[in-house]
Amino acid sequence: MIRKFSELPYSRPDGERFCSAFSELAKRMDAAETLDEARSIIDEAQKLEAEIDTLQNIASIRHTIDTRDPFYEKEQEYFDNLAPLLEEKRNELNHALLHSPLRRELEQEYGEIWFKNMEMAEKAFSPAIIPLMQEENSLCSKYQKLYASAQIPFEGKICTIAQLVPFKMNPDREIRRKAFEAEGRFFDEHQEEFDSLFDQLVKNRTAQAKALGYRDFVELGYLRRQRNCYDPKGVANFRRQVVEEIVPIASEIKAAQAKRIGVTDFKFWDDLFCFPDGNAAPEGSKEEIMEAGRKMYTEMSPETAEFIQLMMDADLFDVEAKEGKAPGGYCTFMEEYKYPFIFSNFNGTSADVDVLTHEAGHAFAFYTSAKEGVYPINLRLPTMDGAETHSMSMEFLTAPWHSLFFGKATDKYELAHAEDALTFIPYGCMVDHFQEIVYRRPELTPEQRNAEWAKLNAVYYPYADYADLPFYSRGSSWQWKMHIYLNPFYYVDYCMAQTIALQFWIKSLDNWDEAWKTYLAFTKKGGKYSFLDLVKSAGLLSPLEDGTLKVICSRVREWLKEHQI
Repeated sequence: MIRKFSELPYSRPDGERFCSAFSELAKRMDAAETLDEARSIIDEAQKLEAEIDTLQNIASIRHTIDTRDPFYEKEQEYFDNLAPLLEEKRNELNHALLHSPLRRELEQEYGEIWFKNMEMAEKAFSPAIIPLMQEENSLCSKYQKLYASAQIPFEGKICTIAQLVPFKMNPDREIRRKAFEAEGRFFDEHQEEFDSLFDQLVKNRTAQAKALGYRDFVELGYLRRQRNCYDPKGVANFRRQVVEEIVPIASEIKAAQAKRIGVTDFKFWDDLFCFPDGNAAPEGSKEEIMEAGRKMYTEMSPETAEFIQLMMDADLFDVEAKEGKAPGGYCTFMEEYKYPFIFSNFNGTSADVDVLTHEAGHAFAFYTSAKEGVYPINLRLPTMDGAETHSMSMEFLTAPWHSLFFGKATDKYELAHAEDALTFIPYGCMVDHFQEIVYRRPELTPEQRNAEWAKLNAVYYPYADYADLPFYSRGSSWQWKMHIYLNPFYYVDYCMAQTIALQFWIKSLDNWDEAWKTYLAFTKKGGKYSFLDLVKSAGLLSPLEDGTLKVICSRVREWLKEHQI
């Protein structure tokens, strides 16, 4: 029987019970002499993981749906404090597994990558930093709540940041400029709070790194992202190639966009406006968009048909933008029910459809690997570079059905989406480069951080002219990007993934069926392999190899020239 998300039971878990249970399993693993004993312990641990993670995700989802709900706000605070304590006990068990005389046999059964990830987790933790981790979680929750509190008066309405987006795409240039001004005004009015929260986060994360014996947070940040197949030097080389290969094409794209919309002085408030008669927007109501999504996935393949049926029947979406709702979008999972969940803020733009392709790519990947029985459960998904490949590739592989949403404007959507896919990569690399600078130099003041962001803009975003927009022109617009506060070093995962997604797209242009077959095989592997091994197994080029971006850009550039409107 399918249970709707609203019907899923929740009660606060007994944190002490879970901590004690993990500790007891660690002791038993230390004493385990046979493979059967070890298997039994791992199975028990997986059941505990499923139970606690499911409850935590239910609470987190309900909190983000309404950040003003006092019950789930308290539950979020509870988990903010509990999470580091649980991590300590998980690490006790991981330590026992890593040092077990049965390790070699266990690696053969569960995979070397599981143990490699455990090694990285162990290096990223010590009981000594638990208070700092709790503080970090609390600061992130405060930032999220502050961001969600935006009530911006504009054009006779009170808007959240998500609800401002359609105005930033308005055909009236003055309205676009004023929308950016209004958004920036919110951040300016709360500048002291945003600066203070980030100062505290940088100092906190640096203190964690120092306590663990690292020079700065960069190394610790890479461990926490479980970068198990490349390091900061590899990422720096990738960023260099992006500047050399993609930035010039991105500048060409923006020049073509300026010509299309008829402006000779392209400004930042023109950046989201792509066509003189308006951007492609989905047709119909929220309900009609969702129904088109159902039709798309039902027709795409037997696997996606089964997936979307579950998502719809169990109400595993919350997509409407509303007061008090956390900003942004995400996908998460409830292991005990084998349920993905998609969260978003619909705003009447093409981004609403992107949710049904991007976030549904995550959800489908989890659903698929769970059905395949990928085990242990924390290998259901790969590291985030691989996981974002699932989502960003799905954006392209759904192309045959985009007309369900956009009708006659489909060609406009396809062109804008392809242009955005390429121009996003330099921006994502700029975010990553900025974070590396900040965590290498934690002593930077707010003004100095803004100056560094402005310098990076000139390298990665040379066509961005902020003119007299206060929030943007002084180099503080990085505060708009939630990942910089909440998920350090995450953003370059999107960039890596986009290079693979573009390759899936190129394959689909030649043979969609073959591209889908390769993609499905990619998702079924879950996280049993490293990102680079997954890419290799799909017969695709690694983003870290010199020359890869040149090959990709050549084909994408050709397509863009052929499909200009």
